[in-house]
Amino acid sequence: MPTSSASTTDASKPSAASGGVQSLERAFDLLERMADAGGEVGLSELSASSGLPLPTIHRLMRTLVACGYVRQQANRRYALGPRLIRLGESASRLLGTWARPYLTRLVEETGETANMALLDGDEIVYVAQVPSKHSMRMFTEVGRRVLPHSTGVGKALLAHTPPEEVRALLARTGMPAATEKTITTADGFLDALEQVRRAGYAVDDNEQEIGVRCLAVSVPNSPTAAAISISGPAGRVTESATDRIVPILQGIAQELSTALANTAAQA
Repeated sequence: MPTSSASTTDASKPSAASGGVQSLERAFDLLERMADAGGEVGLSELSASSGLPLPTIHRLMRTLVACGYVRQQANRRYALGPRLIRLGESASRLLGTWARPYLTRLVEETGETANMALLDGDEIVYVAQVPSKHSMRMFTEVGRRVLPHSTGVGKALLAHTPPEEVRALLARTGMPAATEKTITTADGFLDALEQVRRAGYAVDDNEQEIGVRCLAVSVPNSPTAAAISISGPAGRVTESATDRIVPILQGIAQELSTALANTAAQA
C-alpha cells in the first residue's frame, strides 16, 4: 500500500523537527507508550495511540524484539523485554549520582537524611541517599523497593496521577499496614493525595515506621517520575520544623529539575 511504503522509506531519514533519526524516535516513542500502558500492548493499540500505520509499527517491533528490548507473548501481544532492565538500572544509578550534590545540600540545610526515589512500575525504588550527621538518623538502603501508599515519596509521585489509575495501582499492590498509622483504603489514600496537591508537599507521619516522619516533594519535569525527601525522628521533624524544611525541599527540587533539563538539552 502507498501509505505503508512511504512510511517504510522515510522511517530512517533524519527527523526535520529534531535533527534526529525518525525510526529511532518512533521506536523510543513506542517503548514509552508500552510503559504507559502497563508494559504489554497489542499492535492495534499502539497504532491507535501513536497514529502510526500498522506495517510501520510491526517492522519497528520486530527490530525491538530481535534486540531484546521487547518480547512477543504467546497471546501475540508485545511486552517490554528483559534487556531494558539493565538500561533502567544504569539510568537509575546515574540519576542518583546526579542528585547527590543536591541531597548533600538538603542534609546541610535541614540536618536530616535526604533521599531520592523513583516510581518504577507499581513500586517506589530509592536511588540515592545522603545520611544525616546526627547520631540518631534514618537509613534507607539504596535499591530498596517499597509500596507507594505508606511513603511520603509515594504520595508525592502519585499526587497528580488520575484517581482511576491510582485505584488500579492499589488494587494490584494491595495496601498492607506497615504500622498502625498506615493508610489502608483507596479512598483514604486519594484523600491524602488531595492534601498533597493543596499543600505542595507530602508527609509520611509514622506510616512506614513508627517514630519516623518524612517530608517529600516531586521533582518538576523530571525525565522520569522522581521525588526527593527528608526523613528523621518524629521528635525532630515536628510541625514547626516542617514549616522551615518544606521551602528548602521545594527549592532544591526545582534546582535539580533545572539541572536535569540542562543535562538533557546537552545530550
